Amino acid sequence: MNMKGNHLIIVLIAIIGVYSSPNKVQAQSKTGTTVASFLTLGNGARGSALGHAYTASASGADALFWNVAGSAIPTKDKLGSVVFSNFQLFAGIDYNSFGVVLPVTEKGVLGLNASTVNYGTMLVRTGFDPEGTGEQFSASDLMIGLSYAQPLSETFYMGGQVKWISQRIWDMKASTIAIDIGLTLVTDYLNGMRLSASIQNFGGRMQLDGINIQDTYEPNPEVGGNDRVYVRKELDSWNLPLSVKFGLAAPVIKTDMYELTLMGESHQTNDQKLNADFGGEFTFKTNSTNFSTRVGYRDLFLGDEVDGHLTYGAGFDMALSKVRFGFDFAISQQNYLQNVQMIDFRIYF
Repeated sequence: MNMKGNHLIIVLIAIIGVYSSPNKVQAQSKTGTTVASFLTLGNGARGSALGHAYTASASGADALFWNVAGSAIPTKDKLGSVVFSNFQLFAGIDYNSFGVVLPVTEKGVLGLNASTVNYGTMLVRTGFDPEGTGEQFSASDLMIGLSYAQPLSETFYMGGQVKWISQRIWDMKASTIAIDIGLTLVTDYLNGMRLSASIQNFGGRMQLDGINIQDTYEPNPEVGGNDRVYVRKELDSWNLPLSVKFGLAAPVIKTDMYELTLMGESHQTNDQKLNADFGGEFTFKTNSTNFSTRVGYRDLFLGDEVDGHLTYGAGFDMALSKVRFGFDFAISQQNYLQNVQMIDFRIYF
């Protein structure tokens, strides 16, 4: 095990320990005090089926959304990959994402990814027109990221990503820049157990701006005067959901025909308390095709604060010439809202 890798892992674990200390006293809950919450949804059917316990397992284009260091880990002996994902959320909300990883050096990879949330078109309603004014508006979120990752040794991987994040509602917009940093260590224990740590969404604050903050003002209404003094209202700015994660993935059973991997991770955002996710994946292998089933349990410590915990799914990948193709689906079980359905399409080259 490389000494540099040891030192960096220890530093990340120390940061996580301080950040998530249960002794930290909070005067009140910070739930709902950040923006761009779509960044914490979890991307892709595979990671979602595993209950979001995917920080250590993610590799290839998938890793751009979970732990950028994993994008430099070969997937099925391929360094290049592409992934498309779609979520069908409640109330007609549509989530789509795309990621591509390209080898640019012998072992280093460049990544480009994007995700978008479309909330659909809605009626403008007011207190005087609760059924609608006849006008319509829409809302959407967007994230675009550019990353680089490479191994620092044969078993230690590191990566970084710069992201542009934007949110829009009607004619109001907000945007900022954030960075992700990830580390993954592949050990010699338990058939190559992985240890990973990541910090995501470390960046600026977001503040809405647009024509709706413009108004006119009458400085002295008692005596009259100029009622066409233009002013701009100052809106509050809000933090991004800074996320710190530490995860492991252990292939507890590994043969030429099948593999069972168990995963777990702890994570915390600046608007939530310390939390934990768990998942398991069983893969049956043939000469050209792999079949996988997955199950997960997310947000263990949040209890009834979230609508559902159980996730599950399946997928396969197959080799055609020098390229592999894959398909995955997942379902996130909900108690009150409709279940969330997810699909992925993958290419490894």
